[in-house]
Amino acid sequence: MSEAVDAAAVLRPASLAVGVGASRGAPADEVLGLVRDTLRGAGLSPLDVAELVTVDAKADEPGIVAAAAALGVPLRTYPAVELARVEVPGPSGAPLAAVGTPSVAEAAALVAGGELLVPKRKSAPRGRAPMVTCAVARRDPCGRADAADVPSGPGRCVEPGAGRIVVLPDSEDRAAPPRQPASRPDDDGPHPHPTAAMHTPTESPDATGAGTHDLRHHGDAEVRGQDRDLTDLAVNVRAGTPPAWLRDRISASLGSLAAYPDGRPARAAVAARHGLPVERVLLTAGAAEAFVLIARALPVRRPVVVHPQFTEPEAALRAAGHEVGRVLLRAEDGFRLDPSAVPEDADLVVVGNPTNPTSVLHPAAVLEQLARPGRTLVVDEAFMDAVPDERETLCGRTDVPGLVVLRSLTKTWGLAGLRIGYVLAGPGTIRALEETQPLWPVSSPALTAAEACMEPGALAEAAAAAERIAVDRAHLVAGLMEFTEVRVAGPAEGPFVLVRLERAAEVRERLRMLGFAARRGDTFPGLGPEWLRLAVRDRVTTNRFLQAFDQALQTLGSAVR
Repeated sequence: MSEAVDAAAVLRPASLAVGVGASRGAPADEVLGLVRDTLRGAGLSPLDVAELVTVDAKADEPGIVAAAAALGVPLRTYPAVELARVEVPGPSGAPLAAVGTPSVAEAAALVAGGELLVPKRKSAPRGRAPMVTCAVARRDPCGRADAADVPSGPGRCVEPGAGRIVVLPDSEDRAAPPRQPASRPDDDGPHPHPTAAMHTPTESPDATGAGTHDLRHHGDAEVRGQDRDLTDLAVNVRAGTPPAWLRDRISASLGSLAAYPDGRPARAAVAARHGLPVERVLLTAGAAEAFVLIARALPVRRPVVVHPQFTEPEAALRAAGHEVGRVLLRAEDGFRLDPSAVPEDADLVVVGNPTNPTSVLHPAAVLEQLARPGRTLVVDEAFMDAVPDERETLCGRTDVPGLVVLRSLTKTWGLAGLRIGYVLAGPGTIRALEETQPLWPVSSPALTAAEACMEPGALAEAAAAAERIAVDRAHLVAGLMEFTEVRVAGPAEGPFVLVRLERAAEVRERLRMLGFAARRGDTFPGLGPEWLRLAVRDRVTTNRFLQAFDQALQTLGSAVR
């Protein structure tokens, strides 16, 4: 694999080592529950676990053995003396006295090398002390046992390096079988993606089939139904919208509600705005409807979604029965996309630009490299009109094969409750999507809004708003950079910023108490609980927020600072 592919930091299947420690007699459900909760809280999937790892003194602990069986992975053990040589972030005297290492879970996860993704976590049973700890590391390829290291016979052990792999005996009592490569019934066999973690619609206990991520969680959940009056930094709709003139235009359209909607004028206005024939335009009830249409109408076999990004595309694909591959970009690389990280056999690729929640603006020339005959390239430009001059847009392009561009009018114009967006694509794709739509999918008020937002005066207002957002964003980022414990993902180009800090969930709750709602980041694949997304607001609001943010950090004390 090339260095360029590695730089994209795609999470490979079965790349995680879960270190586990347990008191004698720890129940299997407590061990398994902690492991699953820890993975879920970090935005990781149990399907990416390669092995459970512990100290050799716990090799026959029933709860740990049963947890490995339930996950369908081998149990690897190491001598306490070897684990004691591993530097861990959360040492404790109890395990040191009991088995000779200051943290069984962290040392076991890290002993073969790699990156600690989740430090030690403890179970939280009701009415008694915790009996289980676990930690999660992503193993370096050279630090993992190859498949050839694992014996084929039941109940045998081998010595890969200093670690002993315990292959669990086959039994009807096992909680779950080992994982098998995902395949579709009409395929000619499994097609593993070399750079994308593949997940099937049946691999999750939740309704979306999204593994450990709640793909249906959105920023509005942070403020909906709250008793206190919160300043909303969780939703990316521009503040102070819709403007009065747009509200008046929408209100005037209510007199025609008795007639069926006629989308032709709005469709023509969108086409003219982008210099396209109307055959290349489809109006939708927001960009979210477009994802559903794409998932249901197009003959897709190998869809891949580039994450972290807006989760509705994957949710829609899964709801339509598709197996979805993920390409996960790393914070260390600025969440930048290397086109070579996308599997060659992907016939549908979805990427946001600028991307929600990372605020990364990918160069159009980079995205073009993803296009090829036989592949549909979906570029979600819901926030592109918040970028000055809409640089890097692919709207209006007809020379990129398989290109589908999605736009939303709900963000800049404050029309989330009205639901209006549109698709720009080749005539054949537009026809396929339109045939899947219900009759009259867009209401007359929404059509009126779409037509109004395409007018020269509206476009000038949106351009001016984009310039103000850039200035206000710079002010927010500069303020956040004053906090040494905060890392801002960037450079940010959208109307929001993504920040990383320890104990972000606690900071978020304290901000709520201080009157500010922030968007949690752990529902986005590729992000964990240490991430928050903040909408860009005016300087006065930002100054108030920064004061509250400072207060929230101070109340957490030196553990955060």
